[in-house]
Amino acid sequence: MGESRGMRIFAGRNSKPLAEKVCRHMGLPLGDARTQVFPDGELLVKLEEDVRGRDCFVISSTCAPVNDNLMELLIFIDCLRRASARRMTLVIPYYGYARQDRKSEGRTPITAKLVANMITASGADRVITIDLHAAQIQGFFDLPLDHLSATEVFLDYFESIRDKLGDLCLVSPDVGNVKVAEGLAQELRGGLAIINKQRLSGSEVKTGNLIGDVAGKTVLMFDDMISTGGTVCEAAQLVMDEGAKGVIVAATHPVLAGLGAERLADAPISKVIVTDTIPLADDKKRALGDKLVELSVGPLLGDAIRRIHEDRSVSAIFRRAEMKR
Repeated sequence: MGESRGMRIFAGRNSKPLAEKVCRHMGLPLGDARTQVFPDGELLVKLEEDVRGRDCFVISSTCAPVNDNLMELLIFIDCLRRASARRMTLVIPYYGYARQDRKSEGRTPITAKLVANMITASGADRVITIDLHAAQIQGFFDLPLDHLSATEVFLDYFESIRDKLGDLCLVSPDVGNVKVAEGLAQELRGGLAIINKQRLSGSEVKTGNLIGDVAGKTVLMFDDMISTGGTVCEAAQLVMDEGAKGVIVAATHPVLAGLGAERLADAPISKVIVTDTIPLADDKKRALGDKLVELSVGPLLGDAIRRIHEDRSVSAIFRRAEMKR
């Protein structure tokens, strides 16, 4: 491959540990760049190497502080474009503002679409993301978007401990996640149950009834994200009250806003299994203690990046991800 078609992978400040895992998986060095914060809060992204004619990828989740990380991502793309990069792909493992994907009431924005417009206008050529909160966000982008699924990462882990789980029941914490839970139940040879919930506000959710039988079973609850932890903790208490033997919670994105980690630590949950799409602060890790299991999406992203660089199919890396669609 000619030098002009070389690949470079860069990272935003919040995603350097994940980007380093991606680069180790691919056998590449992490690109040399730095982000400087001025006293007034403005950001400057400076590339410390030549990217002219190169295929560049920038890895950065738009997690908290959401607006700072989003702005850094946009500045990164502008920097690469002005440095004459051949192609610029944003790798956004966690897509912030994804829950603002529709007008739930009058006089409110659709911020997930606004963010997509901003990314498109920045000059990015392509976007890679993992487990969008709402799959229709793919259609908000007027450029190619690869929507990856972390299902394979979780299935590999759960299959490695399947014998220890015993009689298993997959519980969907809401009706919208039933298809995912059903697919996991089939793969892991478990039962299926559903909890209906009602969102009262951005921070308050009311947990309803349990549909299905969990008595004497190990319950596995899987969702795309854990935010404040309120929903999953109420759901865990509900299934325990219905006779469940134990509860394991799994989610791709550990948002863990506010006291989310502390709520999970105090809830009747034996394990909290998440990925590294969002970096966990040390205090959240300490709060969760031995309950926490962190899986890496680094190899998944590395495989997708390599396929995109080589103009090969991305969907071919998934064997069982259709359950997420």
